[in-house]
Amino acid sequence: MANIEDFMKLELRVGRVLMVEDVEKAKKPIYKLLVDFGSEMGVRIILAGIKSHYSREQLLNKEVVCITNLEPKIIAGVESNGMVLAAEDKSGVVLLAPDRELEEGSGVR
Repeated sequence: MANIEDFMKLELRVGRVLMVEDVEKAKKPIYKLLVDFGSEMGVRIILAGIKSHYSREQLLNKEVVCITNLEPKIIAGVESNGMVLAAEDKSGVVLLAPDRELEEGSGVR
């Protein structure tokens, strides 16, 4: 079980997807996202395994909730600096996003 201190270690922020590209060398279908977290954190590359569930057009300019303080991970030769959060049930995958537009970099509490 995780306790509240474990949860508080995670930095959750709202970012806006500026660019979406395929990662051709990946074993599974993934996107390379350029996500803007505002002036404090800047723009980051985040890889996301959501290609089977979202088109580029659906993602472009979309606000998403991400974990921004994970250790970087190299996947298919590309360094990913965060994780886009999503929920999944039998009907598919849905990205977690605010229900109204927020400033890039807003914290999730």
